[in-house]
Amino acid sequence: MNDVTSRYPTGDVEKPRIVILISGSGSNMLTIADQVLSGAIDAEIAGVICNEPEAAGVQKARDRDLDVSVIDHRGFTSREEFDVALMRTIDDYQPDLVVLAGFMRILTPDLVRRYEGRMLNIHPSLLPKYQGLHTHRRALEAGDDLHGVTVHFVTEVLDDGPNVIQAVVPVMDGDTEETLRKRVQLQEHIIYPIAVKWFVEGRLEMVSGLATFDGKPMPDTGVKLEG
Repeated sequence: MNDVTSRYPTGDVEKPRIVILISGSGSNMLTIADQVLSGAIDAEIAGVICNEPEAAGVQKARDRDLDVSVIDHRGFTSREEFDVALMRTIDDYQPDLVVLAGFMRILTPDLVRRYEGRMLNIHPSLLPKYQGLHTHRRALEAGDDLHGVTVHFVTEVLDDGPNVIQAVVPVMDGDTEETLRKRVQLQEHIIYPIAVKWFVEGRLEMVSGLATFDGKPMPDTGVKLEG
């Protein structure tokens, strides 16, 4: 395992650099950024990238004096062309970690391979259940007693990379998609900063397709927290 000293030696070297990708309100971006700005996460937000020019998260990031790049995906003729521009922008920030925080684009294999092992995503289900969209609706329709959220490493298969941490929430009688979403989102704001902190401290890595913590393989679920 690369410990924090070997990955980010002390001295003149900058703190680990994080780039956050968003498409909407940026609530997870703000939670992570605020912990970085407070010193709870010892890193630097190198930049925020958004594919939706009117997204509320753009102004919220600017309000915190974060560098923001907007790349409207509608200006490109293909997903591949957009991802080439996206990779160039990400690389300009020279990140150690790329954080997908509500980034509503399916990434091409070339982009995923470029950042594999240093790209995290958050997904509102207890993966591997309910990959893809409408997770809260699907949990309710299935009559699940438990639902939740997962932070995982990104691989070429959608929502299928090794899990890092999960938070479990109960499904209550009378829940709607919206009430369940709000309960899950509260847990998102707890577990995503934890995963980012682990990574920048050198404790969390992806090795041979597995998530490892302090050099030891994590369980398939990742660390599981009861919300």
